[in-house]
Amino acid sequence: MLEVRNVDVFYGDVQVLWDVSFNVQKGEIVALIGANGSGKTTSLNTVSSILKPRKGAVTYEGQPLHTRAPHDLVGLGIAHVPEARRLFAEMTVKENLLLGALSPEAKKTRPEMLEKVYGIFPRLKEREKQAAGTLSGGEQQMCAIARGLMSRPRLLMLDEPSLGLSPILVTDIFRVITEVHDAGVTVLLIEQNVFKTLAVADRAYVLENGRIVLEGKGKDLLNDEHVKKAYLGV
Repeated sequence: MLEVRNVDVFYGDVQVLWDVSFNVQKGEIVALIGANGSGKTTSLNTVSSILKPRKGAVTYEGQPLHTRAPHDLVGLGIAHVPEARRLFAEMTVKENLLLGALSPEAKKTRPEMLEKVYGIFPRLKEREKQAAGTLSGGEQQMCAIARGLMSRPRLLMLDEPSLGLSPILVTDIFRVITEVHDAGVTVLLIEQNVFKTLAVADRAYVLENGRIVLEGKGKDLLNDEHVKKAYLGV
C-alpha cells in the first residue's frame, strides 16, 4: 500500500534521514519507534510530502507521493494526525470534525461519518458544542484522531497520539487505534510508548539517528535484546 524507498531527507544542508526504507501493507498496523530526534516525525512528514526527499521515492498504491502537494493526499485516502493535535482552539468540537471532511467524497458522507466517530468517541458527542481549546489533553487527542477519520482514510498516520496523556488515557488511545484498525483502516503509527506500540503492531521499524537499524514483527521486537535494553528499560 505504502512504500518508502531509500530516502535521504535534509533540513537545509543538514541531513536527517539516511537511506530509509519501509513499507506498509493494506490492513496492517505498522509502527516506527525510536528516541526523540531519531527521525520518526521527519519520516511521516516525508510520506505526507511536507518534506521532499533529496534521494529515493515514496509511493502509495503505486502512485508517487513525493512529487505531489501535501493537500492532494487527502483525496488519495491518506490522513495525517500530527503531533501536538493542531486543533482550531476557538472552533467547536463539531466544527473541527467537519473540517476533516472537506474533500468532495468525504463531504457526501459527513453526517454518517460524524455518527461513526461519535460512536468511537462518545465523549466528543457530549462536548460537540464546546470550544476545542477548552477540552482536556486526552479529549483534544481524541478530537484530532476523529477529525482525521472524518476524511474516510484508507491509511491513517498517527504521530505520538499518547504524548503527555495519563496512563488511563493512553490505554484509551490504544483501544481506539485497535478499533479503527479493526474497522478496516490501515495504520502507520509513531509512538514513544514502545511496549504498548509493539503489542498492537503487526510489524515495526526501529529508527536511530535517521537510519533504520532493525525491523520485524511487533511481538518479536518486544523480545529483542537491543529493543529491551534501549527502549523498554529491561
